[in-house]
Amino acid sequence: MANKRLRAADKRHKAALILARGGSKGIPLKNIKTLAGIPLIGWVLRAAVDSELFDSVWVSTDHDEIEKVARSWGAKIHLSPTSLDTIQEFLRLNPEVDIVCNIQATSPCLHPFHLKEAMEYISDHGYDSVFSVVRRHHFRWQEKTDELTRPLNLDPYNRPRRQDWDGELCENGSFYFTTAELINKGRLLQGGKVTYYEMGAEYSVDIDVDIDWPVAEQRVLRYGYFGRDSPEVVKLMFCNISGCLTEGRIFLSASSGDMISINTRDTAGIRMLKKDGVEVFLLSSCLNPVAQTLLENVSKHLECEVLCVGEKPAKDIEPLIKERTLSWKDVAYMGNDEVDVDCLNMAGLSAVPSDAPVVAINGAKYICKSRGGKGAVREFAEHIRLQKRKAKSQLEQDRIDLASS
Repeated sequence: MANKRLRAADKRHKAALILARGGSKGIPLKNIKTLAGIPLIGWVLRAAVDSELFDSVWVSTDHDEIEKVARSWGAKIHLSPTSLDTIQEFLRLNPEVDIVCNIQATSPCLHPFHLKEAMEYISDHGYDSVFSVVRRHHFRWQEKTDELTRPLNLDPYNRPRRQDWDGELCENGSFYFTTAELINKGRLLQGGKVTYYEMGAEYSVDIDVDIDWPVAEQRVLRYGYFGRDSPEVVKLMFCNISGCLTEGRIFLSASSGDMISINTRDTAGIRMLKKDGVEVFLLSSCLNPVAQTLLENVSKHLECEVLCVGEKPAKDIEPLIKERTLSWKDVAYMGNDEVDVDCLNMAGLSAVPSDAPVVAINGAKYICKSRGGKGAVREFAEHIRLQKRKAKSQLEQDRIDLASS
């Protein structure tokens, strides 16, 4: 709804345009080759359509098969070779377009939120062009001259550690938002009042440049956008507050009140699951009566019920599962200690933070890369959605095959 209001507030016609030529030096018809069960171009088309930003979504191509696949994903077709000249020709033939977003077909980890947030620079802040970048930590050296080279972005005498260096911003090619006026008058995708939108490295997959197909599939299965309507796999999630949602520490204020710190990425992960229809319960031992008010505040903030559990959490959880006529296979469980092992073993999906003890790690089906209180809950939430995507993948491919036949 927020994006529909944004589009209504900005009356300019916004079009997404994906350039997808048929020829490829490396992989024939790469743009429609199946990647994790979906044609490569389908990943960015889904993100563009689901963003609800655009008045029209187009694919410019010179190949009949690409045209068929693009149409099956709801795109309009502009028949033409692919280049900046193509974009100018597209704008000449579609004079109603005021803002064009050139999206790269080979960026399968693009999400709607990337497009929404980048568009705000133009609609809310008056920029003329916005392009996507990723932060890289690569030390660069000059090509050799007279058998010698020299550093371009570091001092070898004071070589920085990665954590002490902000790195450099590099174009990742995922998308370029530009006003039609800028393209028509200056033949520019980046100009006027220009800024960048920084994407996380995990989303900056460029199959053209730095990744091969099997590796790309694994990256997409983990970080790709799987759509708004995913089949249900998990219906209940139980997550320990201490050690999972938090670092397992309680801070005491000067007024003797208890405080805990919760990572915003983790809260976003919980809200993401709830939006997907997963009922989330937070678990606490509730041994400290002083902490009751604190738990109530956590419950209110996340809009999740806090369930007090004993030394065997499974006994407290099972009545909730039965009340909903579910089984343990419908449950996702996140724990971080020995008392959680039974639940970790029985749950359909289970996870522990990276800093959990070995006994808990051995019982989990998924081990997060993040530590407790440092994004582990968000990571597990994304993993849950990944499983939904796997269940849907074959159905999606059947739909594409039918539409292309």
